[in-house]
Amino acid sequence: MFPDPATVESVGEAIDLAEVKGRSLWADARIRFFRNKAAVVSLAILIAVAAFALFGSFFAQWERDFVDFSLIGANAAKGVPSMETGHYFGTDSNGRDLFARTVQGTGISLMVGIVGALVAVIVGTLYGATAGYFGGRIDGIMMRIVDVLMSIPFMFVLILMLVIFGRSIFMLFLGIGLISWLDMARIARGQTLTIKNKEFVEVAVATGVRPIKIILRHIVPNLLGIVIVYATLLVPSMIIFESFISFLGLGVQEPNTSLGALINEGSRTMQFGFYWQIAFPLFFFVLTIFAFFFVGDGLRDALDPKDR
Repeated sequence: MFPDPATVESVGEAIDLAEVKGRSLWADARIRFFRNKAAVVSLAILIAVAAFALFGSFFAQWERDFVDFSLIGANAAKGVPSMETGHYFGTDSNGRDLFARTVQGTGISLMVGIVGALVAVIVGTLYGATAGYFGGRIDGIMMRIVDVLMSIPFMFVLILMLVIFGRSIFMLFLGIGLISWLDMARIARGQTLTIKNKEFVEVAVATGVRPIKIILRHIVPNLLGIVIVYATLLVPSMIIFESFISFLGLGVQEPNTSLGALINEGSRTMQFGFYWQIAFPLFFFVLTIFAFFFVGDGLRDALDPKDR
């Protein structure tokens, strides 16, 4: 005897509903993210770029600061990409291996973007959550400080910091991160205004939990979704800022390099037909930027409660 089709459909729907109810928010977001093909491909590209930055130096035949004097000046045109000479990406105008320098430049640009975004997210989240939770006069004073700081030109302050305190990677990390937290503070403050009226926060207040613990244990964890999305979208902005600063000659200094510095060097030799000197750094720069943006869009769609 065959079962009733309607019963089979209802049982199937019940099983599907049980599976949906049994999944946590993060598990559901993970499933939604991996259904986004563009985001998954971009994530794979980012992993490949990170692997190139971490392990590419093991495949380099030349040190990044080694100068081949036979490929300088009039002989610079001979420094084309070649597997035979070991210069996979060719050489720059100073006779240095472009593959090894691109590996280092990619690593430094990724490091600046990730560390700068982490600093901005941590400072901005704590500041905005504190302002939103306490509210009233404290919120007003804290957010007016943010408004004043946002009115100051970001690039001018960063350049001023690098000129006053010295051109170093540490100052670049610190300057970009500490100036970029303002938007995150406003986002965190807006979300906190909603979260602080939830039942679990009111219970914590009623049981005498201190405000600092409420912010760290109840408010901030519930901001992680939007914080993660904003961080992935902030990293490419940090890389762009660093590249622009290095393009001006105020960023990473020799013998170190970054993608922005390599693009700056390559742009000076384009008129002589040395296209490879800008093509490879620019390729990794564009690839990294677009991959981060697509991953950020995928995370935003996966964590957006309105889409679930």
